[in-house]
Amino acid sequence: MTPVFAGIIGILLFLLLMALRVPIALAMAIVGVGGIACLTSPTAARHIMASEIYATFSSYSLSVIPMFTWMGFLAYYSGIGTKLYRLAYKVLGHLPGGLAVATQAACGMFGAVCGSNTATAATIGAIALPEMRKYNYDDSLSTASVAAGGALGVLIPPSVIFIVYGIATEQSIGRLFLAGILPGILLMALYMLTIYLWTARRPELGPPGQRAPWRERLAALRGGVLEVMIIFAISLGGLITGWFTPTEAGAVGAAGVLLVSLVQQRLSWEGFLKSLADTTRTSAMIMLLVAGAIVFGRFIALSRLPFAMAGWAGSLALPPFLIILLILLIYLILGFFIDALALILLTIPIFYPVVVEILGYDPIWFGVIIVLVVAMGVITPPVGMNVYIIKGVAKDIPLETIFKGIWPFLAALAVCFLLLIAFPQIATFLPSLLMGG
Repeated sequence: MTPVFAGIIGILLFLLLMALRVPIALAMAIVGVGGIACLTSPTAARHIMASEIYATFSSYSLSVIPMFTWMGFLAYYSGIGTKLYRLAYKVLGHLPGGLAVATQAACGMFGAVCGSNTATAATIGAIALPEMRKYNYDDSLSTASVAAGGALGVLIPPSVIFIVYGIATEQSIGRLFLAGILPGILLMALYMLTIYLWTARRPELGPPGQRAPWRERLAALRGGVLEVMIIFAISLGGLITGWFTPTEAGAVGAAGVLLVSLVQQRLSWEGFLKSLADTTRTSAMIMLLVAGAIVFGRFIALSRLPFAMAGWAGSLALPPFLIILLILLIYLILGFFIDALALILLTIPIFYPVVVEILGYDPIWFGVIIVLVVAMGVITPPVGMNVYIIKGVAKDIPLETIFKGIWPFLAALAVCFLLLIAFPQIATFLPSLLMGG
């Protein structure tokens, strides 16, 4: 058996184990160890397994994950999302489809202190859906707008997905955070435009809310945006300027959210304990996935499958952008069945060398593309996590109703993909401007 053929068999075995409902981290570790044992020796496989897991869980770089995760859960349990939605509602709610448009703004602002698509969807969904129901919004529009808007939480920094990508590819987390800002704003604007055009054509789907006087808008501005600006500036600004390491930036950001929440008396003792428990659970899940993916990645590297794919891609008489579109299509298909984080960790060893070393694309730009793939994966059936989150909030609305409203937002995501492929500077401009290179 050739090494490349062993790599292909390994991937097929992984998909089989996943279909049998074996935990993804364990499936990657099993296939990785078995594959390394076949290509080298069982002794080498045991050594790599032990050393990689120890290295993963003792790595200082991974400590950034619980810091930013805790920052997000503190924001979730302290009710910051409520104030952000109130601000967006006061400013935009009077437009056609205004409540759904305001939801996108609220999701973008909450994502700037959260970094999680599920927390963003759950928080803003619990606040926005009752308001949209009050104004007789169409169920497909209201639920799909929150599910899609929640994905902004992984694109607008800080983002756990950017952190994991940065660790897996040894790229600067600060540069990745900067690269996500303009694409995040672009995607939010495309979502807003989608809602506006949708409701302009069919006004009954999203009737406008009440127009708030300027006094109320300014009051909401003072009460909501200041917190986000302070936390965002402290965590991201300190990271960009070199004052903090990524872990220190996450710790300072979490401390900022905690301090604001305590001063304004919006975080209960129960909420504090829940934030710690959820952070521990989420961080452990991510670290197990990373450990399994590292072992699996070692096996894939030994199989030389990435080099074979790179040679194949280089031999194709196609422009690089068409090969990128082909890779994105593969990601899209796999995203229908595989969890977003696991998909990234599984495919990075295969596609990253092709995209960066053979096709010559910027690794920071590719990181943004990967996060956009995640944003698409969390709203597409049958593993659309955000859709299931919204289903949990709006229990009386059928899943098919939510998925029915997702398609216009998928079109907006496709437009965002094409714009980033045509104009990669959208992602690379801010990192180059503020951090050089």
